[in-house]
Amino acid sequence: MIPNYQKLMLPFLKTIANGREFSFRSIIESLGRQFNLTDKELLERYPNGGHPVFDNRVGWCRLHLKRAGLISAPRRGYVQITDQGETVLLDNLAEIDVNYLKTIPAYLELYNRDRNPKDEGPVDLSQVVGKSDLDTPEERLSQAYLEINNELNEEILNKVFEQSALFFERLVVDLLVNMGYGGSFRDAGQAIGKTGDEGIDGTIKEDKLGLDTIYIQAKRWKPGTTVGRPEIQKFVGALAGQGAKKGIFITTSSFTKDALSYVPRNETKIVLIDGVQLTQLMIDYNVGCTVQQKYEIKKIDLDYFEAE
Repeated sequence: MIPNYQKLMLPFLKTIANGREFSFRSIIESLGRQFNLTDKELLERYPNGGHPVFDNRVGWCRLHLKRAGLISAPRRGYVQITDQGETVLLDNLAEIDVNYLKTIPAYLELYNRDRNPKDEGPVDLSQVVGKSDLDTPEERLSQAYLEINNELNEEILNKVFEQSALFFERLVVDLLVNMGYGGSFRDAGQAIGKTGDEGIDGTIKEDKLGLDTIYIQAKRWKPGTTVGRPEIQKFVGALAGQGAKKGIFITTSSFTKDALSYVPRNETKIVLIDGVQLTQLMIDYNVGCTVQQKYEIKKIDLDYFEAE
């Protein structure tokens, strides 16, 4: 399990205890070994992208220790323990966290400034200590992003169920074209054929040049229903009848385990897209939703300041 950034503070300080300069990357690698993190954990990223979670947490750990005056940055990409940091280690503390750092006047001043930027008087620390102190700013943003995204997924899926089969046909066409399939909207619209049974079946170009064709089946089924293995097998049979080797099966509901585990014995390749994946693709490719707000997270450009 990846430790939060406060759990990293004491190990971070102990890692550089001999007074030498350490590269930030070497500290990340050392801490990863100390906490027995797997390659998967070391490479794990936030849902909305960005740096690996562990690297990010080590970075915020470094920032807090530097603000407290326990470490310094002698040159770019390197850190070194300070005399104050060495003194702290002599106390043989069980852990170092934000609450401990608040006992250091310089850190407490910066902490209060960040929590109360308008200078409206001292902050009541009892009101600001909580789970949020265990999370980095990126993690708080990621959590908010997930909550908004999950709510949007549910809202979109509910809206899809309210629409007609004809609307669902157009939705699938719009999504596939936005993803790069079908050439133009006009070509894609002509390629899709109606079935009149709350779904659509048809073919669409794999690329703008039409070098290959993909067969599509889409079922607008209500929540609680599932697409089973027999439906997938019938789809594979339909592909064989068309001489097709590639297919996409889209449903607004979900697939059974047997359906998901089914692998055709021939060379046919099938992609299964359930309701959750469908709405996420709609969000990713801006189908049925629009950008309301956009935030840019920037970091300092050290090359600018070091340029002569």
